[in-house]
Amino acid sequence: MTATLPAEVTATRTLVQPALHAAVDELDPAMRRVVGYHLGWVDENGETVTDGGGKALRPALALLAAQAVRADAVAALPGAVAVELVHNFSLLHDDVMDGDVERRHRPTVWRLFGTPTAILAGDALLTLAVDVLERAAVPAATSCLTESVQQLISGQSKDIDFERRTDVALGECLEMAEGKTGALMRGAARIGGLLGGAAPEVAGLLGGFGGNLGMAFQLVDDLLGIWGSPEVTGKPVLADLRVRKKSVPVVAALDSGTAEGAALRQLYRQSDPPTEEELHRMAELIERSGALAWTREAAQRYVVEAQACLDRLRPPAEIHAALGELTRFVVERDR
Repeated sequence: MTATLPAEVTATRTLVQPALHAAVDELDPAMRRVVGYHLGWVDENGETVTDGGGKALRPALALLAAQAVRADAVAALPGAVAVELVHNFSLLHDDVMDGDVERRHRPTVWRLFGTPTAILAGDALLTLAVDVLERAAVPAATSCLTESVQQLISGQSKDIDFERRTDVALGECLEMAEGKTGALMRGAARIGGLLGGAAPEVAGLLGGFGGNLGMAFQLVDDLLGIWGSPEVTGKPVLADLRVRKKSVPVVAALDSGTAEGAALRQLYRQSDPPTEEELHRMAELIERSGALAWTREAAQRYVVEAQACLDRLRPPAEIHAALGELTRFVVERDR
């Protein structure tokens, strides 16, 4: 899978990055350095770097949503900054909870600065996000953000609970993904629309687009967590299987009723860490169970639903094209 971000999406960084820097500059200097490292702006010594940072899909989605309702992208800038801050709050905490030692080919914050610092950095970003959005004085947008955060926390809580269980159903797993990823993508689109002056029903359609896009994104992320290239994703090979994560393709295999699913269940129930041979065996079993193909097809179904919402919105032609390209990027990406 290879893909590049649409030009309209990458162009939003020119608008978002200065505003994001300005928001982070409000933090205490010590915390600002840690957050700057996490965001890819500086190295571990505080020296500026130029090749870091993530895809910034959520802020781009907020700005494009405002343009979809024929508002200026600048109107949604507070929302774009807020959702990116919330996203990075969740990444900082996720890395701690999952024990991930590397993100974007660099040590994670907790690994480099310690767990307490990583938790506090996430807390700082969450409160800063709400503060930034409140200044826009659109209460519905702030309510949407806090609702999205609650759903995100619920999804993460379910994910943690799944680690202690052996009986996770596929429907439960999809519900968890809806909270972890779908909720903030849905919120980003709704917030962008609300800041652009969209009526509630129009904002709802934008949210439908964002939520379905988020689900497709998460399913592809789950596939990359097993079959992605470490050189591209920045994560170890077979990363999700090493920690016996119950991602969607794993649960789809476990829930498949096949002999391969039963064999995978036995490997997941072992108390000892899986060997390299067992890791590759797990990946093979997931594929042979039909779960790899099912997950790919499910991601495509979410894309179709997202496109249906977009078609009902009837945004300006160039924005329609940009959002359509964004859906294609989500399912064709390799990182």
